[in-house]
Amino acid sequence: MIRKSIASLQQEAAQSGSNTLKRSLGGFNLIAIGIGVIIGAGLFSLTGIAAANNTGPAVILSFILAAVGCAFSALCYAEMASMVPVAGSAYTYAYATLGELWAWIIGWDLVLEYSVGASTVAISWSRYLVKFLSTYNIHIPPQLVTSPFEKIELADHSIVHGFINLPAVLIIVAITSILIRGTKSSALFNAIVVALKVGVVLVFIALGWKYIHPENYHPFIPANTGEFGSFGWSGILRGAGVVFFVFIGFDIVATMAQETRNPKKNMPIGILGSLIICTVLFVLFGYVMTGMAHYTEFKDNPAPVAVAIAHTPYKNLFLAVIGAILVGYTSVILVDLLGQSRVFYSMSKDGLLPPVFSQLHKRFATPFKSNIVLCIFISLFAGLVPISVVGEMCSIGTLLAFVMVCLGILILRKKQPDIPRAFKTPWVPVVPILGILTCLIMMFSLPLDTWIRLIVWLLIGFIVYFGYGKKNSKLGGYANTQQNEQ
Repeated sequence: MIRKSIASLQQEAAQSGSNTLKRSLGGFNLIAIGIGVIIGAGLFSLTGIAAANNTGPAVILSFILAAVGCAFSALCYAEMASMVPVAGSAYTYAYATLGELWAWIIGWDLVLEYSVGASTVAISWSRYLVKFLSTYNIHIPPQLVTSPFEKIELADHSIVHGFINLPAVLIIVAITSILIRGTKSSALFNAIVVALKVGVVLVFIALGWKYIHPENYHPFIPANTGEFGSFGWSGILRGAGVVFFVFIGFDIVATMAQETRNPKKNMPIGILGSLIICTVLFVLFGYVMTGMAHYTEFKDNPAPVAVAIAHTPYKNLFLAVIGAILVGYTSVILVDLLGQSRVFYSMSKDGLLPPVFSQLHKRFATPFKSNIVLCIFISLFAGLVPISVVGEMCSIGTLLAFVMVCLGILILRKKQPDIPRAFKTPWVPVVPILGILTCLIMMFSLPLDTWIRLIVWLLIGFIVYFGYGKKNSKLGGYANTQQNEQ
């Protein structure tokens, strides 16, 4: 089985020069990047969707369950990132532990994870934009803010199909232009936006607490409807699977290892710090939001914060919060697209994808061609696919990546126990095993059609790998074999 050695990865991490990524990020930047992507769609859109469809007020239990699963995986990520500080995240870790084929599977899975993650947030961004503009009597035709697979009821009660979610497409294009200019400027922009988002979340919790109606918490766990995942404890489990993708912030932090100063120290700080801060905020936010409005009001509404604020006298707060959410969502999209391009960069450098994805801009030292290709793909995805579909697809992709990283820790601890580790996952093998089990349970709680989409995506990946990647792999490709024979 073809594997990358840990020594070769560490040599790659130490490289410098014109065709390498610039190391410009510190621990604070990494925590900000993590918070930037975690605080987004989970709080401002999928919290309401999960509460309305799966959990009721018990959505906070879903967040806690998801966070526990994340904690096990985050500890494993922190060890991997401190030991192998190169771009690529779980893809690179799998290459060193499970071999090239498994690395390809997880890399292809990460493509799905980040793509649909950015798409989910872009769709929700579009809905909040519509609400914001409507307060100024600016109305975008509903057919231009809705997927063609969704129906819209107009003011005259007629039903029409959407055409394309145009604002979602445009925000993807705008963020891509920022990313092409470089990681350092992107990180500064992200840090400013993160400060704004955290401030909005804290204001919402503080002001909203006074308008909690205790009757909205009864029943706290609505009775199951007779269908798995529709309320009851199975609903809490499915809700955890639905909202799980919002925690991919620390996963994306791991993709930035090759652009981090002193990654052995700063990677664990960024991964664990962002997870802890956001988990606390998630629980408080979910509790307040479901207390302000009955969970049934969030049905089919990707802008639940607007629904909750409508129950308060703070009408000016509505505009301020919606405006801040619009700005804040941009950082989530930015970080998703950033992580996506870095995975493609690593796969391309290994020969598994065409060289275009690892070509760096002469001035900005960013994989700009990869950014452009991904912009086209993801913007079309955001414009054409409903939010409920992309949210579940991102969750299952994230969970699969976490399983692979936890498994990688078990393998490396057994086969290469003497490799220097700046950070060690505690209580091995208990923590990695619990991480695997928790993630698998949440994966199996997701609907069958989500599994079908994942399988179809992986089958496409196998076609690409055996048609291109295997032949051009720098470690195991046919060209490399012929060169060795000569």
